[in-house]
Amino acid sequence: MRYRQFPGTNVQASEIGFGTWTLSTGWWGEKTDDEAVEMLRVAHSKYGINFFDTADTYGNGRGERQLAQAFRGKRGDVVYSTKIGYDIYDPAAQSARRGQNELPQKFDGDYMRFALDKCLERLETDHIDVLQLHNIKMEHVRDAAIWQTLREMKDEGLVTVWGAAFGPAIGWLYEAVELCERESDIGTIQMIWNILEQHPGTPMIEAARETAPNCCFNIRVTHASGMLEGRYTEDTVFAVNDHRRHRPRSWLTNGLKKIRTLDFLTTQMTLGQAALKWLLAEPKVVTTLPNIYDLDQLDEFATAADKPNLSDSEMQHVAELAAHNFGVDEEPMSYKGTMQRVTA
Repeated sequence: MRYRQFPGTNVQASEIGFGTWTLSTGWWGEKTDDEAVEMLRVAHSKYGINFFDTADTYGNGRGERQLAQAFRGKRGDVVYSTKIGYDIYDPAAQSARRGQNELPQKFDGDYMRFALDKCLERLETDHIDVLQLHNIKMEHVRDAAIWQTLREMKDEGLVTVWGAAFGPAIGWLYEAVELCERESDIGTIQMIWNILEQHPGTPMIEAARETAPNCCFNIRVTHASGMLEGRYTEDTVFAVNDHRRHRPRSWLTNGLKKIRTLDFLTTQMTLGQAALKWLLAEPKVVTTLPNIYDLDQLDEFATAADKPNLSDSEMQHVAELAAHNFGVDEEPMSYKGTMQRVTA
């Protein structure tokens, strides 16, 4: 395993991290807490993964509790990243958190401190290494009091790195651009970015490069919801409780056409590993968060860090393919969030 540092801090993250939403939400199949804890421990002890990403809304705190159980007594060996912003404490939310419908969001100072205290309690720790505001919108980007509260939390030693996570779906381009411009001391952004879905992640990175010098990126949906894992066929059927079951059939068929143009990346590694190496070619990326469902996949993804870097010619070929949508003619992506500059 290789490690990268959050700029301006002593926080070092494994290039391959572990996002707990596959273990705690049920969106990718069901896992017991014992199964989840065992996978987390193996990820750390066998493969050197130390960056674990979760959120209070993942299973209404279940993901955080799983981490606490997995690493009790080893807090100094791991990096905890969590997210706040959804009101999971509303009584209706306790029983209704299923699927991808958004819960009400709250970002006033009192609520943020309350939510952080609950995260600390569930994680059994006195500080959060990386705290991100979950799926923020433009109205939150432009509310300076929100970001001042995060700075105060950092000054108090409760948080080491603060930032924002953007989504759901692919969008939120100008939310991220404007956040980097307004709050140039932001430490990190979590976003969707992968070989098949390069927009709007690429211009978000460029915005940070220009206006937020210490902002690095932790990447989710690294494999385009599993497409870049190379396991799908035209006959793939998703489980009833798997969120991919609700996607249109064209998502599967067009995706398969695209990944067949990437066979040149698989001479020294799997397509899933190459997808991670493509992300890690960007210096602004501090860690990647592939969706890990089982021990075989953990082995494949965790060992990707030690595979050869993609060559300049391979990177250029990917760029050329992406410029023409990998040879597939399809309807343009429907984005959420602000995709054109809108003045306040």
